[in-house]
Amino acid sequence: MNKRNLFVLLSLIVTISMMLSACGAPATEAPATEVPTEAATEAPTAEPTEEMPAIGSPEHPIKVLFVPSVDANIITTGGEVMAAALNEATGLTFEVVVPTSYAATVEEMCASPADTMAFIPGLGYAIASQLCGVDVSFKAIRFGYPVYWAEYIVARDSEIQTLADLEGKKWGYGDQGSTSGYMVPAVEFAAAGITPGEQIQTGGHNQTVTAVYNGEVDFGTVFYSVPLSPEGAPIFSYDDYLAGTITELAQYEIPEESVANCAPDTEGKKLLCDGYRILDARANIRTEAPDVIQKVRILAVSQAIPNDTLSFGPEFPADVRTQIEEALVAFSQTEAWGTSIGSSDFYGWSGIAPAEDAEYDFVRAMVEATGYKLPE
Repeated sequence: MNKRNLFVLLSLIVTISMMLSACGAPATEAPATEVPTEAATEAPTAEPTEEMPAIGSPEHPIKVLFVPSVDANIITTGGEVMAAALNEATGLTFEVVVPTSYAATVEEMCASPADTMAFIPGLGYAIASQLCGVDVSFKAIRFGYPVYWAEYIVARDSEIQTLADLEGKKWGYGDQGSTSGYMVPAVEFAAAGITPGEQIQTGGHNQTVTAVYNGEVDFGTVFYSVPLSPEGAPIFSYDDYLAGTITELAQYEIPEESVANCAPDTEGKKLLCDGYRILDARANIRTEAPDVIQKVRILAVSQAIPNDTLSFGPEFPADVRTQIEEALVAFSQTEAWGTSIGSSDFYGWSGIAPAEDAEYDFVRAMVEATGYKLPE
């Protein structure tokens, strides 16, 4: 065999060896030039996608969130009255939800941006708007007031007479996410250089009043609303407050001589003192503690706080939102409103008014100043 024939033979042997090696290789190691089978070239059949039920349908109800500032049973019962009225007006389906805390309410709105609406205080709104773009729609009006206050309460026979006396004292509050129950007092303590002692989270305004009433804490912080006179009007007007004429603690309270005569009315729906009606958090435990005003007094009242809000998730459909807003305004003008969120045992909203995001800049500034963050 000449050299040329030998070279050709060797070349054929090498080529055949390479082909055999390729055929014996695992399928996962097949070279990129391997021709795919006919079956592999067929596009997979797409599974039909199931369309998401419309927001507000029975299969996808709108979640109406309420912060747990008062008894959850009262919120649920009154919330269902509202849900039924909104359903009748719009045909939409609503689900009443009472999360376990203020923080959980904000978290739910951010986690479900397209199908949640919530009645949340100014602090919750200020944080939620920054976290995920929650948008305010309405603010509460309580007997003509677009604002409310925090009040510091102590036992009527307590030796505590000033805020300075709260240094080192046991503090009861409802929730760290509560504007009036915790945030504003915390800011005012810091500004005054006061450091309370042990802190007890009671779970709500009602529970805080009860804790003070029972002597379980030295003082508590809850919401304050202006009492009504026997004629049914606030004992001072919002214009009086803005004019700076309300400067003494006695102006926030009923006359001292009427305290001994405070008691629930015959139906147990109001806490009256010679015709004056108590509207702050103390009135919420009038059934369990009819003598709450005789046992618990106001020590101090905070600066004014923007009222609670009705806010919507950041991706809530605009057309659906408009329907709900119109229906809610109409509902606020009915008697049923007073058995729902308008009840003094619920949130005590006597009416609603349009709100602007800028109104809560004060609360945002407070959050920034303190570095406050919602509890994990």
